[in-house]
Amino acid sequence: TLDLINREDQCFVKFSEMEEMANMQAEINEVQPLLLSVTIVLTLQFYFIGKKCEILQDMNRHLEAVLKEKRTLRKMLIKPRCQESLPIEATFHKYVVELLADAVTFIENLESHLQTVRSIPQIPNVMKNMDTALTKTEMLVMELEELADQILKWSKLQKDVYSD
Repeated sequence: TLDLINREDQCFVKFSEMEEMANMQAEINEVQPLLLSVTIVLTLQFYFIGKKCEILQDMNRHLEAVLKEKRTLRKMLIKPRCQESLPIEATFHKYVVELLADAVTFIENLESHLQTVRSIPQIPNVMKNMDTALTKTEMLVMELEELADQILKWSKLQKDVYSD
């Protein structure tokens, strides 16, 4: 009789299997949105990494081309261009003259701007010197005021002495 009681009933086995399947399905349903969001994020990351890689490869190709042409570019930069004549259509001559005037103005302004930029590191020293000069000026003003007061007192005293 004990052997008969230990056997599990078929309906309860089926019920426990169904319960396990329902639990697994619930877990799958919870994990699926997370997997989808992770998949989307990774896909976007790979897309943008791919774009950045393409941009870097383009820059690399350009720099390689520049390095290959380095000697030619250096020769072109060293060779004076002013001795070569550039064919310019007559309709553009007015603009070339304006451009040359602007270039001369730019060069004149460039020198003053460069002088200004060169003086930037000296600004703290200049400010310190100005503060010192301002302090000295204030001291001189105070001394001058004291001297003016003394002169007025002396003048008043002299008037009193002559009036007596």
